[in-house]
Amino acid sequence: MKIKLTVNGLLYERECAEHRTLLRFLREDLGLTGTKEGCGMGECGACTVILNGHAVNSCMVLAAEIDGATIRTIEGEANGPSLSDIQLAFEKNNAVQCGFCTPGMVMSVKELLAENAKPSADEVKEAIEGNFCRCTGYTQIVEAVMDLTGRPEEKGELDHV
Repeated sequence: MKIKLTVNGLLYERECAEHRTLLRFLREDLGLTGTKEGCGMGECGACTVILNGHAVNSCMVLAAEIDGATIRTIEGEANGPSLSDIQLAFEKNNAVQCGFCTPGMVMSVKELLAENAKPSADEVKEAIEGNFCRCTGYTQIVEAVMDLTGRPEEKGELDHV
């Protein structure tokens, strides 16, 4: 089938098998390898992208569903050579260890901040609950968002992440 969509502000038109996932389409057809495949079953969040304004697990979305869609991936976060504010906050707060979960985490946080510019620590935890991280223990990730949003006073309540 032929699909037409906008990814990171660029319009693409491609032939694609109906059973192909958005994850495979992004990685293999468009060469956007920042979106990672973890579990392939929608459980780990490594493949999270923004689809029409909402964070989704791209391994669970079929090509047939993306015709006409607008998608933002981790590659769309940077401004040329400069990192986005979210990425800079992750770096500053040591919220990146191996980095495998980071693209999905950043995209989940992006959706949260688009809906709520000053989330509480609990709201951040809820927004990233579908993203698994084996390295950081989540505390630094929540602290990065608290720092970014100007709510560092809530860092003390992160003992229960």
